[in-house]
Amino acid sequence: MSLTLFIMQCLNGLQLGVLLFLMAAGLTLVFGIMNFVNLAHGSLYMIGAFIAATVYNYTGSFALAAIAIVPAMLLIGLIVEFVALKTLYDRDHLDQVLATFGLILFFNELARMIWGPSPYYMEVPDWLSGTVDLFGLAYPAYRFLIIVVGLAVALGCYLLIHRTRIGMLIRAGSTHRQMVGALGVNIVLLNSLLFGLGAVLAGIAGLMAGPILSVQPGMGEPILILTMVVIVIGGIGSVRGAFLAALIVGVVDTVGRTALPTLLRSLMERSTADTAGPALASMLIYLVMAAVLAVRPQGLFPVKHG
Repeated sequence: MSLTLFIMQCLNGLQLGVLLFLMAAGLTLVFGIMNFVNLAHGSLYMIGAFIAATVYNYTGSFALAAIAIVPAMLLIGLIVEFVALKTLYDRDHLDQVLATFGLILFFNELARMIWGPSPYYMEVPDWLSGTVDLFGLAYPAYRFLIIVVGLAVALGCYLLIHRTRIGMLIRAGSTHRQMVGALGVNIVLLNSLLFGLGAVLAGIAGLMAGPILSVQPGMGEPILILTMVVIVIGGIGSVRGAFLAALIVGVVDTVGRTALPTLLRSLMERSTADTAGPALASMLIYLVMAAVLAVRPQGLFPVKHG
């Protein structure tokens, strides 16, 4: 593998990593802080992609799609939380898994009814269709924008959780829910807003993924699996862990799919390497997760209380 190709794949891995972080940030807030297993998080990502694609195709403006996605996903998140999930917070995880799995089926069928079963496309806007010069390396401008947006969201999440009063209440409510409620804080409203924030982050991920992927029903499940891997590796409830683990998963997955087949060709016959390489590369991140769980069951960057 040439140095240029390796650097390009590392940048692509960084782009995939920050996209996964947009998903993992919302899911780890809901899962780690609210102790709620939300399998429908991938469906919120899918709905966000469809809404963004619809607004973009109707108006021709990517900026309007970006502006519309925040209030739209916040409203959808609050409605879903109020109608379907609010009564499940005190139930065990099996009830939460079954309910949110039902939401996956509901949202997939809803997307087919509204947008049809065929892929729905969202083109890269003209002003982002070029390249940017990164130390002499031409890199697609839109993929670079995804990296910038992901890093900005990571900084925003850090400031929200660790530098604001709301973040203090969120952290306190994750471990001392009754005490926070006894101090006069509306913990129910706080949880609703936290779920809405998770939905917004999932919608932003759908917005950014729309121009580089085909928007279609069922697109939320594959990225949900990768997001779960990120959360397990990083540590449940840790936003910092989700960010660092997302970068690890993104780079390992992207570079592995390119480097592993090339490495195997030098060790075995080309036909065998071409068959085994992609299969092993697709398993690589799960092998990383298994290794992390064997050494640190709590994840690489667990939440530190106290």
